Amino acid sequence: MAFWLFKSEPNTWGWDDQVAKGAAGEEWDGVRNYQARNNMRAMKTGDRGFFYHSLSEKAVVGIVEVIAEAHPDSKADDPRWECVDIKAVMPLPRPVTLDMCKAEPRLKDMVLVNNSRLSVQPVTDEEWRIVCEMGGL
Repeated sequence: MAFWLFKSEPNTWGWDDQVAKGAAGEEWDGVRNYQARNNMRAMKTGDRGFFYHSLSEKAVVGIVEVIAEAHPDSKADDPRWECVDIKAVMPLPRPVTLDMCKAEPRLKDMVLVNNSRLSVQPVTDEEWRIVCEMGGL
């Protein structure tokens, strides 16, 4: 299993929206960055990801699971754009902010710390463990 981080503006698509979709989940559509798209192409069903609220919160707030591998983005007119489907698994007991991640020396190489603009990014096994621990899991 691989680990990922999915960023979304909470006023556009937030954790509560994701949870409301239940087991059916939702397409992670609208990504128009080749690196983020390629990250989704690498995902497998069952991979886990952090759900990250960008903008004002800048925090990991939940855990999601990939339930459908890369397929054409239904909101794109261009076949180059693909997405995966994800479902909510659980909220983090304590949100883990970007500032907390930056302050944790063991996360100094995490993509989120070094390229916080990338909307879909890989997370190493060790980074996953550390962020889960920081979030109370």
